[in-house]
Amino acid sequence: MKWKVLSSEYLFHDLWFKVRKERCETPAGKIIDPYYVYDFPNWVTAVALTEDGKIIMEQQYRHALGEICMEIPGGCVDDTDASFEEAVKRELLEETGYEFSSYEYLGRISANPSTNANIMHMYLAKGGKKVTEQHLDPGEDIRVSLHTIEEVREMIRKNEIIQSMHVTCIMYAFQKMGLSL
Repeated sequence: MKWKVLSSEYLFHDLWFKVRKERCETPAGKIIDPYYVYDFPNWVTAVALTEDGKIIMEQQYRHALGEICMEIPGGCVDDTDASFEEAVKRELLEETGYEFSSYEYLGRISANPSTNANIMHMYLAKGGKKVTEQHLDPGEDIRVSLHTIEEVREMIRKNEIIQSMHVTCIMYAFQKMGLSL
């Protein structure tokens, strides 16, 4: 079922986003031209639990939607990250100021496998303790808040968390903890 790539060229190439135009051939010999692929860095995200069992949530302005969104911590995997776990540890510390005693891999998901070439790696982080202030990138303005599991459940029920990949991570984390929505 896999396609053969006959040609590939970058139409746009920037730090966080690249667009490829490809010419492909299916196993049946059909030529697909053009096929556009969006290259983003891989991402990591975590349901992050403090020592007393609160879930760390973030509010950020998301310009593409023009809305302030409630999300869980996460971000891009950097070239300097030795692993996905190291990336999520770094992101959690930078965005929240918390370090965690354990990290459990929950799996991987794709925002849109028909066009996006990257993956989000999901984690459950436990035993969070505040050790420093946030160290945000210049374009970031993140407000951190702590919520009970029931409060996060209610946010999902009320459709207050609209970042679909974050909702997915929360659902996998709840399943791992033996919880339901």
